[in-house]
Parts: sequence; structure tokens; C-alpha cells
Amino acid sequence: MRDTMVKINDRYEFPLQLDLDRDNGKYLSPDADRNVRNLYTLHSVLVHSGGVHGGHYYAFIRPTLSDQWFKFDDERVTKEDAKKALEEQYGGEEELPQTNPGLNNTPFKFTKYSNAYMLVYIRESDKDKIICNVDEKDIAEHLRIRLEKDREEKERRKKEKAEAHLYTIIKVARDDDLKAQIGKDIYFDLVDHDKVPSFRIQKQMTFTQFKEEVAKEFGIPTQFQRFWLWAKRQNHTYRPNRPLSPQDEAHTVGQLKEQVNKAHNAELKLFLEVELGLDLKPLPLPEKTREDIFLFFKLYDPEKEELRYVGRLFVKASGRPLDILPKLRMLAGFSQDDDIELYEEIKFEPNVMCEYIDNRLLFRSCQLEDGDIICFQKSPKPDSADRYRFPDVPSFLVYIRNRQVVHFRSLEKPKEDDFCLEMSKIFTYDEVVEKVAQKLGVDDPSKIRLTSHNCYSQQPKPQPIKYRGVERLLDMLIHYNQTSDILYYEVLDIPLPELQALKTLKVTYHHATKDEVSVHSIRLPKNSTVGDVLNDIKSKVELSHPNAELRLLEVFYHKIYKVFAPSEKIENINDQYWTLRAEEVPEEEKNLGPFDRLIHVYHFTKDTQNQTQVQNFGEPFFMVIREDESLSSIKERIQKKLKVPDEDFSKWKFAYISLGRPDYFEDSDIVATKFQRNMYGAWEQYLGLEHPDTAPRKAHTVNQNRHSFERPVKIYN
Repeated sequence: MRDTMVKINDRYEFPLQLDLDRDNGKYLSPDADRNVRNLYTLHSVLVHSGGVHGGHYYAFIRPTLSDQWFKFDDERVTKEDAKKALEEQYGGEEELPQTNPGLNNTPFKFTKYSNAYMLVYIRESDKDKIICNVDEKDIAEHLRIRLEKDREEKERRKKEKAEAHLYTIIKVARDDDLKAQIGKDIYFDLVDHDKVPSFRIQKQMTFTQFKEEVAKEFGIPTQFQRFWLWAKRQNHTYRPNRPLSPQDEAHTVGQLKEQVNKAHNAELKLFLEVELGLDLKPLPLPEKTREDIFLFFKLYDPEKEELRYVGRLFVKASGRPLDILPKLRMLAGFSQDDDIELYEEIKFEPNVMCEYIDNRLLFRSCQLEDGDIICFQKSPKPDSADRYRFPDVPSFLVYIRNRQVVHFRSLEKPKEDDFCLEMSKIFTYDEVVEKVAQKLGVDDPSKIRLTSHNCYSQQPKPQPIKYRGVERLLDMLIHYNQTSDILYYEVLDIPLPELQALKTLKVTYHHATKDEVSVHSIRLPKNSTVGDVLNDIKSKVELSHPNAELRLLEVFYHKIYKVFAPSEKIENINDQYWTLRAEEVPEEEKNLGPFDRLIHVYHFTKDTQNQTQVQNFGEPFFMVIREDESLSSIKERIQKKLKVPDEDFSKWKFAYISLGRPDYFEDSDIVATKFQRNMYGAWEQYLGLEHPDTAPRKAHTVNQNRHSFERPVKIYN
């Protein structure tokens, strides 16, 4: 890759001691002091965990060069053993343990992304000068100040924790908080209590004394304060429920909390009711009777798609909404001639419930109570549905409840966001693809194919979403119990319904005489056969001769698992996890003698960590061996087939491998005695070619064979 930053995670071992005097000091710089012993001891290992675009740094340090290592991870320091500090930071690959040790399971390896980034060594002759006690005077002044502040803060938190049982937290919401939050931070209910002023009050303080604290904080004299308790309703909303009575206020703060806080929460939540005059000075509070209902009001503007808090009113249960319309027009800044529609915001979990209020009914008949929320707006005009996306309060709240910003990525570049769209979780399949098509400038939305995101692997799911295969956007985003905000898209050359009637297979074709591999997407009706696939490939590739016969193989982890019969239907063939390989059938295989054998031949190497473990690599192939043919004869044919130079080939070893166990041949051995006569043989019994894997290392994928050819690859769609 050119002009691309990468992080190299290859295995690199480093020693506990580093002798730079060895080999006549060839590792020293020309100006190095050669009069001292240049023997260095490892002091610390700086580790980077993550990739080139982000991650985390921490360090393993031996402050005194003892055997005890310490891990410094932000503010956390822990003891660690030497293996954790050294061997586990070498990088490279890590192998998951075998789940079925009795079987020859190919080990699953993954790259370790936490590895040593920088090493610090100390020269033995200088360690007494470097590893020494640090006095306060050795610490820079700005660090001493910071450490002292940290110590004081730690002591404060310690004291606060020790005295926590003596205090309670009271959160006080006011009109100012509702105005600041509704339409910005929140839309449903009235306030986020995590964002309102809080008071840490001793439980023994009387509530009257607490009101004095509130007066100091907000500048509202105690006689103008009225506090309401909040209550969680059965529909999961949270509203002011009732004002504190004189009897309530006679208690201490701790007693009041225990009395009213049935859920035993750590906090006491209150709403402060204050009446202000035109001069914004507090006024005496009106008396609250049983006939009075305490209501909160939100105003909706469909043109701006804006919802905001405008105030609260006491209404009489025997009154009608018509009675308060003049006040609402004044709160909203409307003309007194404007018609108004009212809606009650009832709940928003799991679905929004916002119901129209008949202005002519009594408030009592509307079943309104203290703490209820009324949303109102100008009455929609006949053309409002055409002019506005959300012409009324219910449609806007449903939109707010379900809106979702979706990050779309091209399936060809699954790591990069291409664009984002704001959608609704209840959008239908057709609405989603239509929005994507509009964004991409595609005339036919049915040519858009989407694929969901796997929240665990952080990859696209193997199978795309079928045409109208899900009802809503939310169904596309949910993966088990998690919800993603990522979708992958493709722009097809034909409509998806037509494509779904076809089967698309990605087939690699290995040329018989040229050192070349080509990749073809074969698209045929689902009831087609493997023979139809091979005929289609014949029309697209160059054959060694006009009458060449092709076959289709299933290759997985560098082994041939299956040769498909030409009559087999393609509908159930899966190319997601293994490679489909097409190739010409050699003439020698067509004319097998009665004692000839057709065997599997695979490349392999020994695991560097476990010499009993065989690892396959490269391209597997079939080979015909004669009944009395020796290994030396077979080697000549293999060398000619693979075009391996003599010098390299002389180092290769050859073994009969069954269930992962190699049994090495001598040149004079008759190879056929080890193999059965059945056509194509068993894939776990093969002739193994042991030699180093010199192909470039590639990132691990689910199917290691996909796009991992050592020969030139051409891709055709």
C-alpha cells in the first residue's frame, strides 16, 4: 500500500538483557563510549493497544529493576508477572484453544493488536545513578502543585464518602430548566433531572432551613416558594404529583425523604413553583384547592418543526379548555383570532400516545390531573399535510420518538461511512431504499440492496436483506439484543426482485496452461445446475483446447472438500465461506488405469509454536499416481507442474498425512500403497508438500482462500 499509514503487529521478541558489545560492538554507533560495558537491562515496556486510527497506551515498568513488574494504565497501577509484561507483548498471532482436541481442527488464529511500542533499557553501569530515591525537591513545582491538589481532592472525596450517610441530595427543577431543556435536550416529559441544580443537604436540616438555602441560591424569598413532589406514573412518565403540605415542611430533610421516597432513591426530586409579575419580581402564590389542576404547556410550530415550553396554569376541573384559550394565545404570542388545537401528551414508551382534546369538554371529563402536559398549536389548515412534514403534534412526537441517524457504507468499503441520513425507525422498507436511492441519484430504488450490520464482529452480515424482507427500518438495525446505526448498500445493475430469482456465484478460474487466475460472478436462474455454471464459464475464459472439460471444486482453508457433480442444483451452493474453483480436468485424470490413484496434494508447514501441528497454505490440487510409482518420480512431476527452482525444491519434504499426522516418505517409497483407490479420495488423507510459506501474509478473514492467490488475479463482474 502506498501513502497509507499502517500499524505492524508482527511478532517481535525482545530480551530482558541487551548486550551491545557482542560481535565486536557492531551494534554501537561510531561515537559510542567503548570504554564502558554496554550491557543494558530492560526497565520498561510501553504498549499500544489498537490500530493506526486509535487506541490506548499503557506501560509495564520495573521501577527498581527487581523481578516485580507494575502495569501503569492511566491512574491505575497494578502488579504484573514477567510473562504478562514481556511475552504477551511480543505481538504476532494468538491461537484459540482447540474445542475438540481429538479432531484435526484447523486452529483459529487472530492478530494481537496489543503489543510493545517502545522499550526502555538502562545501562548496568549507570543504573545506580538512574534508579535512585526521589525527594520532593526533585519534583518540578507544577507537578508538586498538581499532586497536592490531587491529594486534597482525594481527601475531600474520602471525607464526603465517609459522611454520605449524613447527607441527602435534593434536585430542584424550575421553569427555567424546563424552558432550557424542552425542544433541545428532551421532547417528552418535562425535565432531565441530571441537568437541574442540586443541593447536598444534611439530613438533620429542617425543610424550612433548606428553603433558606434555596432563597440564597435563586433569590426567591421563602414565602414565595412552593415545592411539588415528582412521581413516576404507571405509564413510566415522571410528573409533579402534589405540593408539599405544611406538615411535610415541618419535617427534617431526612424525614421528608424517607416519608415520600417510596423507591428509596438516593435523591429527593422537587419542582419549585414561583409566580412572577410583569416586573419579574415574585408574587404571592395562589391557593391550591382540590378543584384546581396544575397543567404544563408546550407549543408546537409545524413550520419550524419546533416544540418548546411556554408555561403552566392552574385550571378548574369544572372549566373547559375554551376558557383558557386566550391565555394560551398570549403565552404563544398568537393573535386572539387564531384557532388553537390542544393535545394531551400521555406517554412515549413503548409508543407515543398523544390524544386530541375537545375544547368543549370539561377538564374533569378529559381526565386531566396535576402534572399533566398539554401540547398546543395553531389549527392546521387544509394544505398543511402538503406544506409540512409533520403538520400536527402527534405526528411530530412520533417522528421524534423514532428518528434515527443511519450511517450508510458501501459494501465494497465496509469500514468507511459514505453518507448519513436521518430517518424514522418506523420507515417501511420501500421508504428506506427510496431515501438511499435519492441520495445516490439512482432512478430505480429497487436497484438498491441493503445489508445489516453485525454488532459483534463489526462487519456486514453474510446475507443481504431480501427485497421487502423486513417491514421497518428498526428491523434492519436490530442484531439480537443490540441496535446498530449502520447499514451497507449496493447499487445493482438489475432490480433486486429480478436478482433474487437468480443465483450469483463467485467462481475463480485457474487457467490450465497460463500462470493466471480470474474471478467471475456467475448469475443464473436458481434452478440451474453446476453444468450450467461451467458452460457459462467456458464462454468467458480461454481454454487450453476447444473440447476441454471443466469441473467445479469447493476449497476451504487450502483443502479441496468437494467436487460438484454437473447435475447438482446451484440453489444451495454457498460461496460466502469457501471458494468455488473452476479448472480444466487434465487428460490423465480422464484415462485412469485400473490401479491408478487420484490423490489430494496440499502444501503445509509446521506451526512454529507447536511442531506437531500442521498448517496448510497455498493452492491444493489433484494428482494421478501410478501403482508402482516411487516418490522420486512423483517429485519430478510436481516440480514441473509447480515450476519450482531446483535450489528451493531440494529443501522440500514429502509426507503422507492422515488426520493431521505426517508420515514422511523416502525417495524410493512407493506412494500409492498409502492411498485408497476411490475417486478424488478423502480430503483428510493427502500427499503433503512441506516447505516454507513465502506468500505475502494477509489479514485473517472468515474464508482465508478468498482473494488469496499467489498467481496474478483478474476480476470480472
